[in-house]
Amino acid sequence: MLRRVDPVSLIVGRVAGLVHEDARRDPDERVRHERFLLTRLAAGVAAMACLPPYLVWRGVPTAPEYAAMLLLGGPILAAVLLSRTGMLTAAYAASAAAFAALAVCIAAASGGLASPAVVWLVAPALEVLLFAPRRAAVAVSVIAAGGLVLVAGADVSGLADAGSWPLAGAMLILLAATAAYAGAQALFHALVETAGRSAIAVRHARDRSLTAVMEDVVTWHDRNGHVVDADGGARLFGVPPAALRGRGLFSRVHVSDRPAFLKAISDAATSDRPITVQLRVHVAEHAAGAAAHGSGGDARVIWGEMRVGRVEGASEGGVCAVAVTRDISAQTRHREDLETARADAERAGAANGQFLAMVSHELRTPLNAIIGFSEVLASESNPAVEPERRKEYLHIIRDSGEHLLQVVNTLLDVSKIEAGKFDVLPEPFDIGPFAHGCCDLMGLKAERAGIHLAREIATDLPELIADRRACKQMVINLLSNAIKFTPAGGRVTLAVRRERDHIVFGVSDTGIGISEEDMPRLGDPFFQARSAYDRRHEGTGLGLSVVRGLVGLHQGSLTIESAPDQGTAVTVSLPIDGRTALSRKAAPVRIHALPRPSAQARTLKVG
Repeated sequence: MLRRVDPVSLIVGRVAGLVHEDARRDPDERVRHERFLLTRLAAGVAAMACLPPYLVWRGVPTAPEYAAMLLLGGPILAAVLLSRTGMLTAAYAASAAAFAALAVCIAAASGGLASPAVVWLVAPALEVLLFAPRRAAVAVSVIAAGGLVLVAGADVSGLADAGSWPLAGAMLILLAATAAYAGAQALFHALVETAGRSAIAVRHARDRSLTAVMEDVVTWHDRNGHVVDADGGARLFGVPPAALRGRGLFSRVHVSDRPAFLKAISDAATSDRPITVQLRVHVAEHAAGAAAHGSGGDARVIWGEMRVGRVEGASEGGVCAVAVTRDISAQTRHREDLETARADAERAGAANGQFLAMVSHELRTPLNAIIGFSEVLASESNPAVEPERRKEYLHIIRDSGEHLLQVVNTLLDVSKIEAGKFDVLPEPFDIGPFAHGCCDLMGLKAERAGIHLAREIATDLPELIADRRACKQMVINLLSNAIKFTPAGGRVTLAVRRERDHIVFGVSDTGIGISEEDMPRLGDPFFQARSAYDRRHEGTGLGLSVVRGLVGLHQGSLTIESAPDQGTAVTVSLPIDGRTALSRKAAPVRIHALPRPSAQARTLKVG
């Protein structure tokens, strides 16, 4: 298949190939060389083509006519000179000298200074002033002046012969040369214009191809922020580019970010540097389908980065800025994730420090008691310890050892729960006897503290399928905390009931309560509420953290309702059949903490 050849591209390509290599590095210099080469070659070839008809008309030429015919090839020789040397000034001088010599020859043979050909001595100087370098203008002007002097000298000396060449024939050759030159200039402008349009068409096609594959949106704005034109938009906004024109893009910017949007365009229009701004943008959820139908689809919000730059040479009321908008939601989420990870790392570092301080305190206190009283009993320098005192010391050592063992076991339980390695074994058991047994275990502690331990256990409870040991640990920890923070004469109540397919354990007290500012941190390891006044109560702050983890393993829920001096109510809800829940790995449950409005506890369940 034959490929169609563009004559314009062919001519421009051939002329461009004649440009000297030194001039190809500078675009402006290259255009000057191409103009000179094209006009001189075209003018020379056209003038030479007119010679055969002229000779047929004139017959045998005279000596001045021979000279004029030879000078018509001067432009071609000047073009060859420029192509070989790259010296534009010398080429202009050679071309002007040939044209001036032609004019002098015609003027001398057709009347001297009275010949109309004298006027054409100015033509090369005018061309050079418009298109050539300044040095070439000086040289051509000197050549034109020299030609005028030659014509004047020939006229004064009598060498000019008005009859040697008929005026009509002389002017015919001069006009032919001039017409050829003018035609060459017109041809050059036509070729440049055609090449420019072709380049613009190619550039537009390339830009359209680029915007078709990229996901960025390019918009051109006036000084009011209105979109004059847009490319792209279907991929990012889910609408065709036409929908972004006018206030289409502005209406899709989040209301809070619209001032920043307008300020960025205003600043970019008056600044030499591009302006970058991050905006929240409403886009269509289903971009492809929405773009095809010209609708917005289901809206969602993304983070976009708009980079705005000034458009040079903007007219009043026209385009003053161009902007490129891209989706940076992924980068924003990544940055937020990094910030969250940094905050988590800082909290983990603080928790580790608190862990070391708390563990060192909780372990050192019972160990000091064990070591101290053991030394007293084992010392041979002290007199014999009385039996009653010895028994008291042994009780202290035993209690300290039990407390130390409890701290270590609690730490191990928290560690296992957080690592997902806490062993659970679901089994069915009666809830009523289980709840009464827990109260019996805590009864002596409540009695010593002067607290009434009440029981509100329903009689029609089904069997609960769960890890019995974990459930016992949950209830015991909650009862222990309630007794610990309830003054003497107070009341602690264990309530057990059924709610649909869940069993609800509720532990409420009339104790000191928890302040509202401490509620969000309940259940954090080693956290102890500041509402516990002077912290006369022992403990590691791990009991509620263990309860959170065990409830999470059972896929249950945990609610705490409390207020200072209003007591605390804790509600644990567990599924009756926990086999499915215990087969899945779960994180510690989220605590739903609420302020307690009155002394009457209200238990609220959360998922």
